[in-house]
Formats: sequence, C-alpha cells, structure tokens
Amino acid sequence: MEPRTSEPPRERPSLGERIVTTPGVRGGKPRIAGHRITVADVAIWHERMGMSPDEIVSEYPTITLSDVYAALAYYHDHREEIDREIREGEEFVEKFRAGAPSLFEQLKSRKADATDDSISS
Repeated sequence: MEPRTSEPPRERPSLGERIVTTPGVRGGKPRIAGHRITVADVAIWHERMGMSPDEIVSEYPTITLSDVYAALAYYHDHREEIDREIREGEEFVEKFRAGAPSLFEQLKSRKADATDDSISS
C-alpha cells in the first residue's frame, strides 16, 4: 500500500509546454515558460560562453535542468531563426554603441579637449 500525501500530484509540463512565445514579453521571442530567459539567452550561454547546462542552472536557479535542455532542443530545431535573432541583437548593440559613446569615451574626450584648450591659449 502506498503512503498517502496531503499534496495532490503535480503535473509536469511537457517539452512542448516548456518553451513559449508571448507577444509583448521579451519581444515575442521564444522563452522558458514562466521566465524571461529566452532560448537565445540559453544558446549564447551554452554555445558561445561554454557553460554546461548544470552551470546555467547554478547561475539561474529559478529554472530547471529540464528547462535548459528544452531550450537547447528548441534552439537546435530552430537554429537558423535563433541565430538570426542573436545577430540582429548584436547589430543593434553595435549601432547603438556607434551612435552613443560610452561614459569613459566621453570623459576621455573632454579631458583631451581641455588639454588642447590649455595648449592653444
């Protein structure tokens, strides 16, 4: 006879329910259900940064190992689409950086301008 528990059995999400897209959340990009972590985030951490699935879960303990593997499976099934999203994001950052110098660059420029002004006076 099995022991009775006061807790009803929990349903586990299927693989297909772990990855969702929601308009207005993270730009409608595929993400782990219940989280703002996108498939692209997981792909970058794993593929580019060399993090293992266990390391990703250690770094982001609100997601499960199953979530990470579901995101990686989705990534491999939709690699072209996700890689394009990653490239577009990188291009956006480069354009933004080109149009807006960093605070360090601004201070460096001001210091150089101040030095030039004192030399020319």
